[in-house]
Amino acid sequence: MPAAPLSLRTLRPVLTVVPLLLLVALLALPVPAGDGEGSGSTPADAFSALVVGCALVHVVRTARRPLTRTAAVLFGLPVVGIAAAACASSSAATGLTGAARYLQVFVLVPAAAVVLVRDARQFRLLAWAFVALALFQGTLGVHQNLTGTGASYTGEDIRAVGTFGPTDVMGMATVVSYGLVAALALAFRPHAPRQRAAALTCAGLLTVPLALSFSRGAWIATAAAVGTLLLLAGARYALRTALVAVAAAVVLVAGLGVGSQLLQDRLSSITQVTDAPDQSVTDRYAMWAASVDMWRDRPVTGVGLKGFPEHRDGHASLALSSGSDTAGAGSEFRRQPLLSPHNMYLLILSEQGLLGLLTLAGGWLALLACAVRGWARVRVPRGRAREPGGPSSADVATGGPSSADVDCALMACGLLVWQLVDFMYADIGGPSTVLTAVALGACAWWGLRGPDAGAAR
Repeated sequence: MPAAPLSLRTLRPVLTVVPLLLLVALLALPVPAGDGEGSGSTPADAFSALVVGCALVHVVRTARRPLTRTAAVLFGLPVVGIAAAACASSSAATGLTGAARYLQVFVLVPAAAVVLVRDARQFRLLAWAFVALALFQGTLGVHQNLTGTGASYTGEDIRAVGTFGPTDVMGMATVVSYGLVAALALAFRPHAPRQRAAALTCAGLLTVPLALSFSRGAWIATAAAVGTLLLLAGARYALRTALVAVAAAVVLVAGLGVGSQLLQDRLSSITQVTDAPDQSVTDRYAMWAASVDMWRDRPVTGVGLKGFPEHRDGHASLALSSGSDTAGAGSEFRRQPLLSPHNMYLLILSEQGLLGLLTLAGGWLALLACAVRGWARVRVPRGRAREPGGPSSADVATGGPSSADVDCALMACGLLVWQLVDFMYADIGGPSTVLTAVALGACAWWGLRGPDAGAAR
C-alpha cells in the first residue's frame, strides 16, 4: 500500500518546534568580531525574540493555559530578583540591559520552549538538533586543532573554538557537551537499535572536540552529567554503553595521539589549582573573593545588574591581572577585560544578592528535582512483570530503562546536572548563551509537563 503523501495536517504536530530548531541552527553561523565578549547581539539573539513571539501566537491560537502552576511559579520567581537588582543598578540603562538579558535567558526563551515542545517526538527532534550542531562545531574545532587555525593556547593556535572565536572559548565546549549528553541519552531509547547505534557513534565522536577545547570546566561538568545519566539508566545496562563510548574515545584520542601531551598537562592541572595555579586560576580566585565582598556590602539585592565590572577593582586583591590574552581563530591579539567572576552563582550573588540567588538557583534545583521525578515516573521498577509493548525481560532484570520516553528523561536530567556543575566555572555571556536558554526550556518541558502530556513514540 503506497505511503500517504505528506500534508499540513501530518506535519502540524512537528511545526511548533521548528522555531526552536531554527534558533539552534543559527548558532552555526560565524560570530562577528567583538560579539564574543557578550556585549553585542547575534542573529540567534534577535531570532530568540521571534521564538517568543511564535510561542505567544501558539498560546492565543490554541486558547489553552500555556504553563502549569508549578512552571508559572518557577519562571515567575526569578523576575522578582531580576527586577530588584535592576533597580539597584548604577544607571537605569544598565539595569534595563541586564534585566533584558536575564529575562531572555532564564524566563522568556525557556518558557517559549515549554510552550512550543508538545511531545516526546518533538523533544527528540530538538535533541538531535543539539547533536547536529555539536558535530558541526566539533568538526570545525578538530580542523582548527590539526591545522593550527584555532584560538591561542600555550603559544600555539590549536584550541578548538568552532565559530565562536577566541573571546568565547567556552562556546564550542558548551555546544559539544550538550550534544554529547544528548546523544548518550538518546542511546538509551528501548527498541530503537538504529537510534542507539547512531547516538553512540555521535557520542564517541564528540569526545574528540570536547578534549581539544581544553576546557577544564566543561570536562568536569560532562563527567558529572554522564555519571548521573549512567547511574539513572541502571548499572548493568549503562555499563555496556559506557564501555563502547570509552573505547571510541580511546581510539579517537589516545590511538590517534591528538594533543595527548597537552591533554595530559591540562588534566593534571585540575588537581594542581592549589599548589601551583596558573594566572587564569589566580584571576578566578581573586574574582570569586571580590564577588563575596560585594555581596557582603549589599547582601539582599547585590550591587545591581552588570555592576560587577564597576565594583571589581574596589574589592579584588592585587593578584588580579588586568585581563586575559586572546588571539587566533582569525582574530588579532587583544587584551580581554575580566567582566565577570566566571562563576554563575557568585555572579548572581554579587549582582542580585540573596534574593536573586534564591529565586534563580533555587528554581534550577527545583527543576532538577522535577526532572528526576519525571524519570522515576517513566521507569519500571526492578522485578515488575513485563506488560504488552513494555520493556524487555533483560531491561527489567537489570533494572535498566523501560519506558519509551526514558531517553527524554535521561537527557533532561543530564543537561541540568551539566549546567548546574558548569555554572561553578562559567556564567552567561557570548552567543552560546542562547543555547543554554533553549536547553533549560527543553528540560523544563520534561520536568514541568502535566501527567497527561503527549508522549509520541
